[in-house]
Amino acid sequence: MNKNQVVDENPKANPQGNAVKDPENWVTKDEPMTGAQASYLKTLSEEADREFDANLTKADASILIDELQKETGRGQ
Repeated sequence: MNKNQVVDENPKANPQGNAVKDPENWVTKDEPMTGAQASYLKTLSEEADREFDANLTKADASILIDELQKETGRGQ
């Protein structure tokens, strides 16, 4: 196996395959948000003086995280 074959088989080495995808296009978009998302959203919600919703999907949580990061100035 040569070096090019290894790169082709490594998804992290393929920037096109690792492109940022819209959360609405995620395969897992309808699954419950992860623990990490919930924890970060709780922090962001408190900082933005918003109610925390523990029942968001992964996609909805991701979208809200982006929104709250802009609102609070985090993640820039």
